[in-house]
Amino acid sequence: MLQVPFIRENKTTVLEGLAKRSFANAEALIDQVLTADENRRATQVSLDNTLAESNKISKEIGALYKSGKAQEANRLKEQTGQLKDSAKELSDKLTEITAVLDQLLYQIPNIPHASVKAGSSEEDNEIVFSEGAIPNLGKNALPHWELAKKYDIIDFELGTKISGAGFPVYKGKGARLQRALINYFLDKNIAAGYTEVQVPHLVNTASATATGQLPDKDGQMYHSTVDDLYLIPTAEVPITNMFRGNLVQESDFPICVTGYTPCFRREAGSYGAHVRGLNRLHQFDKVEIVRIEHPNNSYTALEGMVTHIKNILRALKLPYRILRLCGGDTGFTAALTFDFELFSTAQDRWLEISSASNFETFQANRLKLRFKNKEGKSELAHTLNGSSLALPRVLAGILENYQTEQGIQIPEVLIPYTGFEFID
Repeated sequence: MLQVPFIRENKTTVLEGLAKRSFANAEALIDQVLTADENRRATQVSLDNTLAESNKISKEIGALYKSGKAQEANRLKEQTGQLKDSAKELSDKLTEITAVLDQLLYQIPNIPHASVKAGSSEEDNEIVFSEGAIPNLGKNALPHWELAKKYDIIDFELGTKISGAGFPVYKGKGARLQRALINYFLDKNIAAGYTEVQVPHLVNTASATATGQLPDKDGQMYHSTVDDLYLIPTAEVPITNMFRGNLVQESDFPICVTGYTPCFRREAGSYGAHVRGLNRLHQFDKVEIVRIEHPNNSYTALEGMVTHIKNILRALKLPYRILRLCGGDTGFTAALTFDFELFSTAQDRWLEISSASNFETFQANRLKLRFKNKEGKSELAHTLNGSSLALPRVLAGILENYQTEQGIQIPEVLIPYTGFEFID
């Protein structure tokens, strides 16, 4: 979340940034934050003064007892009792005001980077890069859900029987291709300097709040109410929370972590080809990269993450493009996001397959993730994350773009992982 001193000292900048997002009622909410902060600071001063006065009188009482002035000491003890009651009331009031302030801050998204353009939807996003030739598959090309059925590699009906829509069952070479992609992505990330971890697939409320999923995306997460745990929507949540509350050294940067997890997301019900097959799922696999960076280097690191994802897609020989998201389409916690989209030739449309984002200090402030700078003072670190990659739409793109009359050809770089060259 945004830091209150930053809001207080840069109100105009904050409002201009929120305007890029088309964020409603921004000024009223910011004014509420500033009022609550004034009350918090005033209450803190009153509490500090009350405690200081109480401590001062307590010392006087001790001196009076030593000098035999018990009657005067007892009168002062009554006064300290009143001061303790006042301190208790002020402390309770401070806790209440701080809670209100936090709830207000939780409602405010991150301020977009200067390069982010104003906009209200994906229609306003900017295409900043594209690469790869779109293959000519001919008029008989099939979408991936029909290919999956034809070659019996993904069973959507069986998944619906077991769990419901959005939970496919991968079979035979489909399951092996899925596993090959996971291993290939992890190997590429490890070779690029990321440390692999295996993390829990359920997180507590503190973890989901720290990375910004709560309260913003409460309705989109699966919640185990008995244990008050949330199924993760992305590995970003548990991986980033590995560093919650940490004070790292400047020499520790960059901290680079990768991990594979299944991801779980509740989606509003919708119909049509754009959500068919693997296009939108409740459970899917994804390999994630997370970086903890010095603020001075985070945007250079973001460029490096974008280049890394480019290289993976280039090796898979899939046509893709990169978009810089506008303010209205940028995620709640992000300052700058680049989306990668893969062209689905059989569907004749672009499918989002990855995002790379810099959150600056927004997550770190919630995480209380700091580092010691060269002067010995603590600062908030910057956090970044990216998908490298989300599997369902990559798999869909491979099935559709690599289909031939003989079957589905496997990208060359994946053959050592699959152990086969064709699905037929």
